[in-house]
Amino acid sequence: MPPEKQINPGPDRVYCPLPRRLLAMLYDAVILLGLLVLASAVALPFGNMQKVALQDFWFTLWLLLVCFAYLGSCWRYGGMTVGMRAWRIKLVSNNDQIVSWPRCVLRFLVGAFSVSAFGLGILWALVDKKKRGWHDLAARTLLIKQV
Repeated sequence: MPPEKQINPGPDRVYCPLPRRLLAMLYDAVILLGLLVLASAVALPFGNMQKVALQDFWFTLWLLLVCFAYLGSCWRYGGMTVGMRAWRIKLVSNNDQIVSWPRCVLRFLVGAFSVSAFGLGILWALVDKKKRGWHDLAARTLLIKQV
């Protein structure tokens, strides 16, 4: 396994505020919606034609894998999704390394829980001094605002 790349945090690190994070999430939601429509079209020929997320286990798992494929690969290889790029937000690990695959998986799973808990895990960024949500705390990641 190749060594993790060091990211230069800089002395003027600014943590990403919640409104900026929410706007990036909105951008990514539009992209994810398109990907999920395509993923649904790909899944239609297989099995029952009446596929409903959260009622069909395999279909739901397929959609979650598509979501993770987009988010995880963006976090791992670029440190940012398209929405994060538009709002100049970078994801780094607490030790200023590029985020590893296990941390991406953990961030995705806890992020799904954070959203499903009425968004409380996302809103936690309002009280954390480094503006981290539950998923950032669990995966030991930070969102920094690029200057």
